[in-house]
Amino acid sequence: MVAGNIMQADTALVQRAQANDRAAFNEIVHRYKNKVYNYIFRMVHNAVDAEDLTQETFVRAYTSIRSFQSRASLNTWLYRIATNQCIDYSRKNKRVLANTTSLFEDINDEGEERQRDIPDLSFDPQKMLLNKELGRRLEDALTSLPEKLRTVVLLYDIEGLSYDEITAILNCPLGTVKSRLFNARSSLRDKLSPYMQI
Repeated sequence: MVAGNIMQADTALVQRAQANDRAAFNEIVHRYKNKVYNYIFRMVHNAVDAEDLTQETFVRAYTSIRSFQSRASLNTWLYRIATNQCIDYSRKNKRVLANTTSLFEDINDEGEERQRDIPDLSFDPQKMLLNKELGRRLEDALTSLPEKLRTVVLLYDIEGLSYDEITAILNCPLGTVKSRLFNARSSLRDKLSPYMQI
């Protein structure tokens, strides 16, 4: 489905959901639950909490669907709710979150994990060990970023959202988003430089 068709389909679903069509809202949940869960999981690094926050995101979406206006995409709106849930979670927990996620795994529509890294066809054990170590270091580096920087790098580099979508989600100027992304990438580069071949 191309982006325009997705937007039209989402708009139709939102209109039906605003008219109390539960099947339409269930379809919204079905379409977006894995994306929202994966994003939240990368933010909070706890599967149980990520499930709870994902559920709360859709509860909030359901209770405020009538106020949704199509100036932003449904995708952007849901990420904004999810981001706010993560911010509230961090404030409540006020702790450094455990590192339990991997950028190399994702949850597909069937709820199964799938491999995201590119296999090393040379079967060089040393190279494979270094790649695994780099992945772990990348996870550590992401976890160590301040929440504002981690949020932007996850939304842009991992979730593939545009600058405009991120400014809408975070309700901050474009320059701030670009600055945070630059700072996040610089910090990641500094942390990972010993593991990168230049």
